[in-house]
Amino acid sequence: MKRLAIPALLALLIVGCSSTPDADQAAAPVDSRGNDGKVATVTAGNMDSRKLPPELTDPKNILSKRSIYFDYDKFDIKPEYRDLVAAHAKFLTGHRQFKMLIQGNTDERGSREYNLALGQKRADAIKKQLVLLGAREDQVESVSLGEEKPKNPGQNDAAWAENRRGDMLYSGEF
Repeated sequence: MKRLAIPALLALLIVGCSSTPDADQAAAPVDSRGNDGKVATVTAGNMDSRKLPPELTDPKNILSKRSIYFDYDKFDIKPEYRDLVAAHAKFLTGHRQFKMLIQGNTDERGSREYNLALGQKRADAIKKQLVLLGAREDQVESVSLGEEKPKNPGQNDAAWAENRRGDMLYSGEF
């Protein structure tokens, strides 16, 4: 009898410790390139990703601009980007259903840890400005990607300048 009890208890323990994914948990987004060459982000379980309003995608509208560039080793928003941040804050204030993810980026110079910290400071600076201008705190999330997502893979001043940025992504884009 003892010989059967121990394996049965071990089997129950293993089954009890196994986990299953929560139905509420969102799946990771996947980029899909259509025949027209445009990238559409879809999420498993929710194949109808939200369509963005035209003002966010119209190249003539300031809201289509989503990157704020920073000087080397800095995280303060330059005066030339204040109108852009203000326009996005106004959009978020008028469209409370939208959320924004700000990704802080750096160039490749500096240690991984330093670049992650600097990227976070850049993302947080943008978030702080958006919230001060009326966006709700829970509408905006800031993360650091450090040097992991370069816009330009080159290794010169022009490439590094493109990589020192904060990218603003709306619901449906992340």
